[in-house]
Amino acid sequence: MSQLKTKHLLGIKNLDPEEIELIFETADNFKDVLNRPIKKVPSLRDVTVANVFFENSTRTKLSFELAEKRLSADVINFSSSGSSVKKGETLLDTVNNILAMKVDMVVMRHSSPGAPHFLSKHIDANIINAGDGTHEHPTQALLDTFSIRERTGDVAGKKVVIVGDILHSRVALSNIFALQKLGAEVMVCGPATLLPKHIGSLGVKVELDIRKALEWCDVANVLRIQLERQKMRYFPSLREYSLYYGINKQLLDSLDKEIVIMHPGPINRGVEITSDVADSEHSIILDQVENGVAIRMAVLYLLAGNVE
Repeated sequence: MSQLKTKHLLGIKNLDPEEIELIFETADNFKDVLNRPIKKVPSLRDVTVANVFFENSTRTKLSFELAEKRLSADVINFSSSGSSVKKGETLLDTVNNILAMKVDMVVMRHSSPGAPHFLSKHIDANIINAGDGTHEHPTQALLDTFSIRERTGDVAGKKVVIVGDILHSRVALSNIFALQKLGAEVMVCGPATLLPKHIGSLGVKVELDIRKALEWCDVANVLRIQLERQKMRYFPSLREYSLYYGINKQLLDSLDKEIVIMHPGPINRGVEITSDVADSEHSIILDQVENGVAIRMAVLYLLAGNVE
């Protein structure tokens, strides 16, 4: 396979395992580029990319912008704060106005699930979903699975537990899809109040005990408690959450094996994970950040070559 079957990246659910492998192989090449003295290639020299973020983002936005500039694309950034969106302009009007400036690709984050899918039906530009509500975050899942492949050699057959706020997490859903497509076993672990009711129907194991989950897994992907998405109290306090579900060095040292620790960021140090774990040799958190640029370069490059 030499190109993606779709002109958009809306979610992992729409990708074949072969397409994920193609993205990984392309990212391997771009990772070599990023380690050169001159970290730039002219692959998207004639392409204009708009980063349209209707929700706050630091890491994802910076990662996409760096990936675009490493590929020599022209980049424009749009933030909804202070824009005409605040004056009542619709999503479609906003993006059409941006496209009138002859933009080829749109990287979009939006608080409403399905917003990128809606746009893809109404405009001609390539759409990359940078996170839609609590639905999906495909490039995060790609960089996470790519990082597992890099550290452990393969994703197939690995046991991966996703720990924390599964209910409000788009990262969890995209990771479940990506890991399963590549042959990994997946477990979710967290308080029952933070696990979706029908999560088991996705073919994942469910565990409420953090120690049992860590004893089972090869890799633990630890998620942040998303207080900004929670409309009610799902557990008594952050201190209590940390006591029952926080991962600390003492807990890791008590296991009879070594496991890989991941986190999509931003980290709430001392809540879901302690600093001595986040900064330990078990952790590949900074590798995830580095791999994020290579993965996003790969996605941009492959989609740019797939314009109808």
